[in-house]
Parts: sequence; C-alpha cells; structure tokens
Amino acid sequence: MSSTGKKNSIVLTEGPSRAAARAMLRGVGFSKEDLHKPIIGIANTWTEIGPCNYHLRDIAEAVKQGVREAGGTPMEFNTVTISDGITMGTEGMKASLISRDMIADSIELVARGNSFDGLVCIAGCDKNMPGAVMALARLDIPGLMLYGGSIAPGHLHVGADGKTPDASGKTEIDITIQQVFEAIGSHAAGKINDEQLEAVEASACPGPGACGGQFTANTMAMAGEFLGISPIQITGVPAMSKEKHEASREAGRIVMDLARAGLKPSQIITRESLEDAIAAVCASGGSTNAVLHLIAIAKELDIPLTVDDFDIISEKTPFICDLQPGGKYVAKDYQAAGGSRVLAQRLVDKNLLHGNTPTVTGKTIREEATTASETPNQVIIRTWDNALKSTGGLVILKGNLAPEGCVVKVAGHERIHHTGPARVFDSEDLCFAAINAGKINPNDVLVIRYEGPRGGPGMREMLAVTAAIKGIPELSETVALLTDGRFSGATRGLMAGHVAPEAQLGGPIGAVHEGDTITFDIPGRKLTLNVPDEEIAARLKNFKAPAPRYKRGVFAKYANSVSSASEGAVTT
Repeated sequence: MSSTGKKNSIVLTEGPSRAAARAMLRGVGFSKEDLHKPIIGIANTWTEIGPCNYHLRDIAEAVKQGVREAGGTPMEFNTVTISDGITMGTEGMKASLISRDMIADSIELVARGNSFDGLVCIAGCDKNMPGAVMALARLDIPGLMLYGGSIAPGHLHVGADGKTPDASGKTEIDITIQQVFEAIGSHAAGKINDEQLEAVEASACPGPGACGGQFTANTMAMAGEFLGISPIQITGVPAMSKEKHEASREAGRIVMDLARAGLKPSQIITRESLEDAIAAVCASGGSTNAVLHLIAIAKELDIPLTVDDFDIISEKTPFICDLQPGGKYVAKDYQAAGGSRVLAQRLVDKNLLHGNTPTVTGKTIREEATTASETPNQVIIRTWDNALKSTGGLVILKGNLAPEGCVVKVAGHERIHHTGPARVFDSEDLCFAAINAGKINPNDVLVIRYEGPRGGPGMREMLAVTAAIKGIPELSETVALLTDGRFSGATRGLMAGHVAPEAQLGGPIGAVHEGDTITFDIPGRKLTLNVPDEEIAARLKNFKAPAPRYKRGVFAKYANSVSSASEGAVTT
C-alpha cells in the first residue's frame, strides 16, 4: 500500500480516464492537489431534530481540519437519524431500530460508491452509533466511530422536601431526560401539577448532546471504546466541553494514521474485544440495548456471539459505576472521574479484560489503561471492594415464556423474584393508556406484545410506559413488565425486554392470557408462564398472527427481512 494511505480512491481520482470525476469534484471546491491525497469519508448523522446530533456539524468541521492537517482530503456526507427521546411513546419510535440498519446501509453505499481510503463515522444517538460501527465492520476499511458527546445535566430548583419542583430556588439538583419521563407519570397520577411538570421539562436539556445517564447512547459510546473502534477518552469528551474541538481534530489525525498503517476494523473488533465491551457494559450498569447491538456488530464480521455470552460475563463482573438510571451520576461525571481508561484499569486489575487487540489509537486497551488518570476522591467509578453489586447489570432469562431468551437489567433495582397476574396488552399504547387511567394494580405483570422486530415492526422502546410506572410510588416497586419490544437505557425497575421468539412469530408470549400468573426468577435465570406446557402448546396451536401493520414502504421491507431479537434483529 502507498505510504500516504491512498489506496482505494486511486480508481476514483487517478489517471486521464478519471478526468470527468475530478472535474465534478473540483466543481464543489476540491483542488487538483486535494484529489491526489487519501480520500477520507466523514459520515455525519447530523440533524436539527433533537439535541443528540444537533452539534455534529461543528464536530465534523473539527474532524475535517484534523484530516487535512494529517495530509488527507475529507469528504463529508449525511445519513438519516431518529431521536429516540422525541419519538418515545409514539408510532414514530418504531423507526428508531429500523434506522440502525438503514444508517449502516447508507454509509456502506456512499463509502463503496466513492472508494474512500478511510472513514470517520460521527454519531450522537442510540441507533446511529451501532449503525456506524456495523458499517465500519461491513466495509472493513480503516476507520473509527467518534461520539458526539453527552449533554450537560439540567438544573432543577426543588422544594424543601428535595423532590417537588419549586420556583423558590431553595435547592438545586441535576436532572436528565429520565426525570421528565418520570414526571409525566407523576403528573398523570396527580402527584405534581402542570407548573411543576413545566419546570422539569424546561430544565432537563440545557443544550446539545446525547442523553446524560448511562443510557443507550453513552453505553454504546463506551462500548465503542472497549471494542477499540472509538478512540478511548477522546470519544467521551462531553458535547459542549471546551476540549471537544481538539478531541475531534485528533480523531481526524488518527484516521489518517489508520489509513497509512492499513489497520482495519476486522483486526480491531474481535471475539476478545467484544467480550471486553460486554464486561465494560456490565461493570457500568449499561443499557440492555447493548445486547442487541453488539450481537449485530459481531454478525457483520461473522464472529459467534449469543445472548448467553452476556449472562456469563455479567455473572463474573461486579457492577461498580454509580451512574443513572439506577445510580446518582451522569456521563460527564464519569469522564471527569477518569473515564474509560480508569474503568479499563479496574477491569485489568481484576483479570476481567483481555485488552490485547489493537485499537484505533495504535495501543491496546491494556496499554491505554496504564495511562489512566483518576481524579482523587472520585466516587463514580468505584473500587472492587466497594462495588454496587457483586455481579453485572445484565441478566439473560430463559424458560417457557422466552425459549430464546430475554434481557433484564438488574443494575437499578433490588427485586430478584416476582410472581403476579398477567395484564395483557397487544401494543405499548394500550398499556400506557391503562396506566394513565389508573387501571394497573400493585403486583401486576404487564405483558406488552406484538412490539417485536417483526410485529412492531421495529421493537419500540418502552420508556414512556416504564417511566410512567416509576412516577407512581405505589406501583414503582411492585409492578413487573415484559415485552417482545425493547426498553430504553433510561429504564429502571423489574423489566424483561427482547422476549424471543416474539408474539408475531408465534412465540409463547402470544399465548399469555389475562390473569395467568408469571414468575421472574433472577437467580434461577427463568421467566415462567405458570400454565401447564400442554395448555401452552394447545393455545399456540390455535394461534394466528395479526395482519402486518404496514403493507408497503420501509417498515414493511424491514418486517419482511429482520431476524429475531436473540440474533441482533439484523436485516438479511
């Protein structure tokens, strides 16, 4: 390969036969000299619909500056993107997971079409990060994923009780979008009034950046660092930090090093680095969506990875990061405490990290861990002898209700057993309406079905439902929920998602009747419908899936090609 890093784009820009292509590129401002340098694609998931990606144009400019400084020519292009937080609780939320695969497809198309020598994918939200990494793995050209960074926490004035929003300014607390969703539940239950809800709404999002807790965006950003496909510590710089511009420039320089060295994603994302990413997710109390996304990324490189691997790693990895939704702190606090290098150092010290594969920085995670700079007396990334839990935040349950498995996040609650009567809803909307109407009782097990990859389609997240429950004190610690859809990274409480097979495909969740009892057994790793097996079989024999909700368009295409949640819900 040329030492300059120009390899793939030779076919696009070099020689007399490429004069027409060069003429068109010169028409948009590239010089003759620009076109003889390595061409680096800059995939930008910018949108002005929501704070997560709103600032990514500025980040792209800094990345391009770094590429130019290092001797390359950047070419920026856009992808689609969907805001989970804005669409949550609506039919539009179904577009979110569908967008992950469409983002991967669109990046692949532009990169293949233009023969890039390298690629930087700038991502800022839940699905565009895994979509970007899937594209990098699929293309297997030198490249990296750069996270746009976390939002700053909002500041809310509260009353003397420390809970009730109050304009008196007696006390101030940090909040995130999580508290808005929970305030919606409190408002529906009559616990707070319109003015108090408005105070929460107005305070939660003070500017650009992705949702602040260890929700899906920050979970996947951190996972990218431990996969090695995102530059560790650089990618974790908060969105509006004064260090963000220089960190983004550095990412541009790094991609040029990758192009010159010919280091490809297939050399970085390995079975070992996937296990390292899972360990980091478990230690930090990360989102259940990591299960879906890491399996999907593994499939792009034909690396065997199953839901059972998550349970094995979680069982031996203590949970040590005190982060929302189950804990106290947010992503900027994690970065300020020392960030992923400190967490890597912890994992290395306990022999829970392989850390031997190269990363985009040119160093292994083990080597990066030796340079960790931990803030004195920080309390966010705990030591092993002060762990929040002795095992990780993710648990995989199986049983007669979930033969292929389901995912439970145990980081934010203490209940490990629950048995209660099934309350069956054939959509998220019906369940949400029942909660708002006061029709849910303590001890109920809410069953939301036909929201799976194919049935939804698109596996809606259920934060509107789970937050509404959390906002009603008499339900928050007594109700359980299961669904063939997904949960937000901000979800907390006893909730099982990704139940597979899904109802639309005749999975046992489709055989649950109102009033059946269901048992969650976390230690035993079982999710059980307390009905005789022969009765379940008889119900399923008479089962008939409802007609698809969409007959044409992208939703229909997705439903016709998507795999089970247990296989990453990938399109084939």
